[in-house]
Amino acid sequence: MGSILVKCAMIDLTIQWVLWAAASMLQTEKFYDLAGSGTFIFLTHLSYRWNGTSYHRQKIQSTLVTVWGLRLGLFLFLRVLKEGRDRRFNEVRTSPKLFFVYWTLQGIWIFITLLPTLILNTRGEDRPLCVRDYTGWIIWVLGFVTETIADQQKWNFKSHPDNVGKFIQTGLWAYSRHPNYLGEILQWIGLFISASSVMKGVDYVSVLSPIFLWYLLTHVSGIPILEKQAMSRWGRDPTYLQYVRNTPALWPFTF
Repeated sequence: MGSILVKCAMIDLTIQWVLWAAASMLQTEKFYDLAGSGTFIFLTHLSYRWNGTSYHRQKIQSTLVTVWGLRLGLFLFLRVLKEGRDRRFNEVRTSPKLFFVYWTLQGIWIFITLLPTLILNTRGEDRPLCVRDYTGWIIWVLGFVTETIADQQKWNFKSHPDNVGKFIQTGLWAYSRHPNYLGEILQWIGLFISASSVMKGVDYVSVLSPIFLWYLLTHVSGIPILEKQAMSRWGRDPTYLQYVRNTPALWPFTF
């Protein structure tokens, strides 16, 4: 198992660095997110095939990661094509060194987040499906539906000419200021829970997967950046300030 994990980590970083070189020369971030989700899918199926096993749990887990990656990767790619740029990279795309940091961090994010699934796929023995598996998969479905609906609602909102310069506060966005991130976190919590049904000992360190993702989205690259941008844009709008006061940042019905 260990050798496969090491190989996956090396391949992960190699992919990011090769694509960084191409993105840096072209000074574009347009395929950054697509590359990330594609690497998730590639490593999932690579670990599955390298291990030579074909258990139901591994098949289901790998399918869920694939569905997540295809849906989110294509959505983010179409969004950046539509908007022409990703504001996260405004001060990055023309700086090869800083761009390299972003691509390397993506590689680290991929490996840590995918670790429970990689551990599951490199298991040589199997166990009967149990309550923990089904619980994890139900949470994943809840997260997938939440993220998909939230993304589509915002896409539809921003596509309407009457909403130019406005912020969304309808649909799922009436209950959370970032329901798409809530769905993302739920999916990886679910995948850890289902994968943990075959874990033992040091394998449980992979609980870092949902914890790391939650920390990244709530304290580093997700919510903090978007909240700062939103406050800069609508900070003098009483309606927006009321929305912030009455709507939790992430978890509905909490403040």
